[in-house]
Amino acid sequence: MPKTSKVKKKVTKTKVKVAKSKAKPVTKKVAKTTPIKISKNYVPKDTEKYMCEKHKIFFRMRLTEWKKDLVKSNNEALYNGSMDDNSISADVVDQANSYTDKNVEMKAINRQIKLISEIDKALARIREDIYGYCLDTAEPIGLKRLMARPIAKYTIAAQEKHEKNEKVHADD
Repeated sequence: MPKTSKVKKKVTKTKVKVAKSKAKPVTKKVAKTTPIKISKNYVPKDTEKYMCEKHKIFFRMRLTEWKKDLVKSNNEALYNGSMDDNSISADVVDQANSYTDKNVEMKAINRQIKLISEIDKALARIREDIYGYCLDTAEPIGLKRLMARPIAKYTIAAQEKHEKNEKVHADD
């Protein structure tokens, strides 16, 4: 009688996803993966698969750092700006100058708050696996554009189309 050898099978966990319809539940195989680590000086390359795990981690880290810097600078500006309230001058020109400076500073802070909101939206797109793809055409935005503007939502052509439509509607 010939010898039989036992072969160990690779075990993968299965996750059951409950569908809302009356159809059978969908099973999805989930393989255990170790988290990918990248170095601090890593730069995404065109030779790698577009929006691979390394790219997502790189842009997540970049966006998170950018957000931290903006929050920190906003907090400093608000704290330092409130300290100047006690110095009210009798000179009308000095008061007008102070008012104008505070107004410009508050506009800058408001712009940064909007930018923080856009960064949060980009981070959400990374979690949803749609980051790096145009929201209109679903085409890849491109690594060069994302390196220059990590919160980009559209390809250059789609962005130009949006800006043109905004300009047309703004004239109405």
